[in-house]
Amino acid sequence: MLFLVLMVLVPFLFWRGTWFGRPLSEKETGQYLGDTQRPRRIQHALVQIAERIQRGETEVKRWYPQIQALAAHERPEVRSTVAWVMGQDNQSEEFHETLGRLLRDPDPSVRHNAALSLVRFGDASGRQELRQMLLPYAVSAPRHGVLVIRLKEENPVNSGTLLGRIQAGEEVGELRSPLPGAVRHWQFKNGEIVRAGDVVVFLSPSEDHVWEALRALYLVGQTEDLEAVEPFARGVAGMPERIQQQARLTLEAIRRRAGEENQTQGGSGPG
Repeated sequence: MLFLVLMVLVPFLFWRGTWFGRPLSEKETGQYLGDTQRPRRIQHALVQIAERIQRGETEVKRWYPQIQALAAHERPEVRSTVAWVMGQDNQSEEFHETLGRLLRDPDPSVRHNAALSLVRFGDASGRQELRQMLLPYAVSAPRHGVLVIRLKEENPVNSGTLLGRIQAGEEVGELRSPLPGAVRHWQFKNGEIVRAGDVVVFLSPSEDHVWEALRALYLVGQTEDLEAVEPFARGVAGMPERIQQQARLTLEAIRRRAGEENQTQGGSGPG
């Protein structure tokens, strides 16, 4: 009987501890935001705060200083969640300023979320990052050594997925995916020697990243972005029809905006 109880209770406790939908009290929110040892607790509190912002609860602003402080957290998954939360209140100048800094973050997932959130402020300064979300991402070797490939091309990956290892004698370094998507192409074969900084593998963007980037570029895209959008308008293998439809809408919006700007510039001269 004890074994059966544990079979049910342990998975439930794990799910309860990792599920971000459980409402938190004000006391728990403060405790979770300050839990430096457990990043998922911080993320849980941030998700709850985002939902309260969406509901228009003004009391939640008491947590804004802590959210801004977390923009400097050592873990990229926390900074990425912070960038997303800040986009929920596009009236906060403090959030707007912080997002500008996160746009220069070393982690691509943080930069992507910052660029998407800036669009909610009517700020197109992250447009280059939005365009990068549509392109293959290059993963470089962190060290010199022999490449040991773990995943094959077209295998799906999530943030943190182990792509392979790099061995140098008894020392072994991990090669992990910084973004969700799929393995597109290995630049080296299994067992070949790579040097630190070599581009080892390209990753294809995930459906969700493509979808969000296309929707953002619909609002702020310029003619320089057309080249990145056009392949999805023609159709990309593995991407659903909604991606193709959104890409076509994005192309139309960019071209319409460019036409309007040309007309404005053409009519600004002396009569």
